[in-house]
Amino acid sequence: MHVLSVVGPESAARGVADRLAARLGEAARVAEVHRTETSVEPDESADARYELDNEGWTATGRDRSLDDLLADLAPDYDYALLVGFSEADAPRVVVGEGDDSGIESDAPGETIVRADDPNEVDPAEVRARLDDTDPYETLESLVARVKRSDDAPYSGAIATFTGRVRAKEDEDDDPTELLEFEKYEGVAEERMADISAELEEREGVFDVVMHHRTGVIEYGEDIVFVVVLAGHREEAFRTVEDGIDRLKDEVPIFKKEVTTDEQFWVHEQS
Repeated sequence: MHVLSVVGPESAARGVADRLAARLGEAARVAEVHRTETSVEPDESADARYELDNEGWTATGRDRSLDDLLADLAPDYDYALLVGFSEADAPRVVVGEGDDSGIESDAPGETIVRADDPNEVDPAEVRARLDDTDPYETLESLVARVKRSDDAPYSGAIATFTGRVRAKEDEDDDPTELLEFEKYEGVAEERMADISAELEEREGVFDVVMHHRTGVIEYGEDIVFVVVLAGHREEAFRTVEDGIDRLKDEVPIFKKEVTTDEQFWVHEQS
């Protein structure tokens, strides 16, 4: 799922998001997420409330972050458009004459389109630039992808691997607070695609998908996923193990580790 933040005066940002949703929705599933100033709480007896009618559904609830919501959306949608989240770590479109609309100078995310007039935003240009950015993926979204494979009817197994940030290897180690990953742009994606294609040539292996996050990833968060759709469990387990081993050995992704006492690029450590 590709995530896009539309930043600017509220009415202009909503208008741009609606136009983008209409265009993207012609060939893909699109979700819009709007930040509002009005807090609507569910009844005290429930932590969340969903309402269904003939036109669709609405939901309210407590203790839900933007990351939580995006993780829920990722398996079912191709695009998520955010309105009112200038701080989001996502590619963004900025609308409004000479105004960054409250974006901090060190805010994460990249501005891919800027327009003084909301009507100047070209949905085709936005889509082309957004599709060149890293998608937002979770284990659940990758599993949902392979389940939609044309070969899914012949599959009796899905094997997965999730790599995460651990605090320490030994009891006396300084706890790791976060890792930061950088990739060799273009080369890393091409190598992962090549590995997946080679593994898919195996008898009984139908689909192999990989995703490695970049940027800052904190302790306890997920880093990398490998998902294999196969006919039987034996080839699924074998291929998922080979997939993560080859990704770690062959894909140019570089890691900085930050502990409570120091920070260093892992490949520089002796």
